[in-house]
Amino acid sequence: MSTIDLRSDTVTLPTPAMRQAMAEAEVGDDVFGEDPTTIRLEHMAAERVGQEAAMLVPSGTMANLVCVLTHCARGDEAILGDQCHTFVYEAGGIAALGGVHPHPVPNQPDGTLRLQDIERAIRSDNVHFPISRLICLENTHNQCGGRVLSPAYTADVRDLARRHALKVHLDGARVFNAAVALGVDVRDLTAGLDSVSFCLSKGLSGPVGSLVCGPKDFVARARRTRKILGGGMRQCGVIAAAGIVALDQMVERLADDHTHARTLAQGISQVPGLSVDPAAVETNLVYFEVTAESMTGQQLATALDRKGVKVLALGPRRLRAVTHHGIEATHIDRVLDAIRDAMRSPAR
Repeated sequence: MSTIDLRSDTVTLPTPAMRQAMAEAEVGDDVFGEDPTTIRLEHMAAERVGQEAAMLVPSGTMANLVCVLTHCARGDEAILGDQCHTFVYEAGGIAALGGVHPHPVPNQPDGTLRLQDIERAIRSDNVHFPISRLICLENTHNQCGGRVLSPAYTADVRDLARRHALKVHLDGARVFNAAVALGVDVRDLTAGLDSVSFCLSKGLSGPVGSLVCGPKDFVARARRTRKILGGGMRQCGVIAAAGIVALDQMVERLADDHTHARTLAQGISQVPGLSVDPAAVETNLVYFEVTAESMTGQQLATALDRKGVKVLALGPRRLRAVTHHGIEATHIDRVLDAIRDAMRSPAR
């Protein structure tokens, strides 16, 4: 039987429509601004998130790095969540490559940062302090279980930033998941923000690539930052063609992934020795804990791998399963059967 891979939605494969579009893509040299397919994708992406311009980059990590380094000078400070992807999973790039000082504040269980915590983190004008320049949000929030930030909350952070002359960047790697989960236009989650990044290569099933979106002058400066980081590409219309299909065809179906994730969480909640809160599963990420003394998270992941199911062990007890394109209801049934069987026969 084929392996069911729930480690991440980055394991999605390009659809037949994407492969055909890639094969037939009209290309040129994008560093010269002459790749027509990339230009089309960038215009489409900017329009989708309500921004003036967009720029294709190879990865979500580079997208966030480009945005932070474009907003901030060396020695400036970015306020961000202590569980956010940029702080936890991007190799300290904003500090290592940009000299930007991260100021982490606690993420709440729902992925938000308390407004009072953000405000307390903003530095006064004092020669001893770095200059507060940027607030970073993440929607959906990975480490907090794919939780969704609401339009109202995002607007509150934006308004707070304006009062203090700060910028706001949204790591929207899965922002289309958030929009589908809330039943809103994605623009409602990105309105008035100073930069937005989102991934093509997660739930949207593109093979590679992310977009940096923002005002025209910001994106023009971001192109220089991308060049410094080695992110300028040549005939990248081959990548962009798949991204166009992703935006055209793969957004609304994200609701299926959310349904499968809730079904999975509900099933896991009924397995002795495991713990999950199905009510906290809002999108396609399911985090769960091993509470049984007889098994660790890594042992469960290994046992499931032997049964043809891949999940991600993230600590002694914590695991993650991510639903995505290619995972159907029948796969979820198989996964739950494998989990029940593994928990009945704990590894020694």
